[in-house]
Amino acid sequence: MTQNVSHNYYQELIDLQDVEGVETHIQSLLDVQIESVSDLEKWLKDEKNLMIKIAEAMTGHQVDFYRNTEDALIKSTYLHDQQVIQPLLMKYEAKLDEKCCQSPYFHQLDEKRYGLMRRVRESKVKLFREENIPLMVKEQELNTKYSEIMGGLTVEWDGEEKPFPFIQSQLDHLDRSVREKAYHAMISAHRKIKPEMDAIMDELVQLRHQIALNAGFENYRDYMFVVKNREYSVQDCYDFHENVEKHIIPAWNRLADVFKSKLGVDTYRPWDNTAKLMKNPPYSEVSTLMDGVSEMLGKTDPYFADRFDYMREHGLLDLGDRKGKSPGGFCTSLPVSGDTFVFANFSPSFFSLIALIHEMGHAVNGYLEFSEHGPIEEYQHRMEVAELYSHGMELLLLDKLDRFYPDEEDFKSAQREELRRAFTMLFGPLSGDLFQHWMYTNPQHTAKERDEKYFEISKRYGLNPVDTSGLEAEIGMSWAGTLHYFQVPFYNIEYSISMLGALQLLENYQNNPEQAVEAFKKGASADYNQSIAAIYEETGVSFDFSEPAVKRMGDFLEKVIQDIH
Repeated sequence: MTQNVSHNYYQELIDLQDVEGVETHIQSLLDVQIESVSDLEKWLKDEKNLMIKIAEAMTGHQVDFYRNTEDALIKSTYLHDQQVIQPLLMKYEAKLDEKCCQSPYFHQLDEKRYGLMRRVRESKVKLFREENIPLMVKEQELNTKYSEIMGGLTVEWDGEEKPFPFIQSQLDHLDRSVREKAYHAMISAHRKIKPEMDAIMDELVQLRHQIALNAGFENYRDYMFVVKNREYSVQDCYDFHENVEKHIIPAWNRLADVFKSKLGVDTYRPWDNTAKLMKNPPYSEVSTLMDGVSEMLGKTDPYFADRFDYMREHGLLDLGDRKGKSPGGFCTSLPVSGDTFVFANFSPSFFSLIALIHEMGHAVNGYLEFSEHGPIEEYQHRMEVAELYSHGMELLLLDKLDRFYPDEEDFKSAQREELRRAFTMLFGPLSGDLFQHWMYTNPQHTAKERDEKYFEISKRYGLNPVDTSGLEAEIGMSWAGTLHYFQVPFYNIEYSISMLGALQLLENYQNNPEQAVEAFKKGASADYNQSIAAIYEETGVSFDFSEPAVKRMGDFLEKVIQDIH
């Protein structure tokens, strides 16, 4: 399942090793005299052209490192970016923001085209503190250390050393004893690295708390809401937590009883709470996975398959598992090339099939945006929007899972599992969001308290119907396997919000498939300078996570699952 790791999928149009040269390029922007609105617009364009060159090189180096965390030269290049170039960018970006915001022509820029940019830059000027640069560099170093530890994590399985994703895939095994064995093997692996994970997280929490204090906030949670320019409040999030607990968890408990019955078990244990009703993994080789996903995408819309096949042909997919490869999966943009790259550390499993479809939702969104508007700038990326199209792609392909599960009962089981995933994406990331609210508003917590809180929240949500007796400590420490808590803090609730939109998209698709796919493409190519609500509207759905909206989509999801006889 290995793939050739090539480095020719991105463009290096700027030498990041030449730090003086990079600094000269940026300084030249600061030296420009801006004497009209048109001058400012040209300056913004020149700034964008420079920054996307830097962004593509840094993104390529990061992906190289994730693909091979054990290569010393690749690691050195990546660390140079994080320890030298990133601090340089932080310093100069603050100066560029200040130059832009202080221009007398700043507020004369067209609101429709530049309104979001203005709000983001004004916010960044208010948030910037010189003393936070070394703290952010240290934060990145700790995240690199986390990737190295997780990338090197292996488990002994039947006398062989296996990558961690392989053990995760065994949770889908039909044999309950194999699932239980895999679950305990994962716990054992996590236990070995737990002291290191605790030390990294302890330091991250303190660093982030200090960053927030330096910027004038009481805690990192409040700071991040401003950093993310969220179009909703902290209280909105707490209300969402409660709405899901009230209206989604009871339905989840009923569905868990269905799965428990189909498994024929008396108690529903953690190793039963996985996709394990299909007879076999959906594929054995990465090439088979790619063949099938291309076909599924093509049956939904020819453009979707065209983009996938293009990425496959041009080395923009790295999907197999191998030692030294970082865990997880993601889709990232290459703004100069106009391409997207999908990285994943997959072993054959239902989850890996769905994860690839999910990332292709991001990729299609990226290609449509680039074709309509050119390179998307960082401030335009809002995850509540991006995740709508990744979740949406999963659900648009729901009726095509028979490509991998031709047996009728397996096909139905696969559909149930994907819809069960929709449930878990409503309450899973949301519970992770609540966990982070607690962590960063209680920054002096101990590692033991953190584990206890994680178990408590898990039992309120995803593990509500699961018998966890005797496993409280093991579940409590399992947060350490979630990279979001380390590398992208407070990137969680976006999944849950966008899943409500994706379920509306599925409802539309069931009523009129062609119209729903066209709405998907229209929204995925929309002007990202609009509000989130406006982009959702272009996709034919509502940006709404109020109690009535949560209840309605929960009822719809439960009905769809019940309709699969």
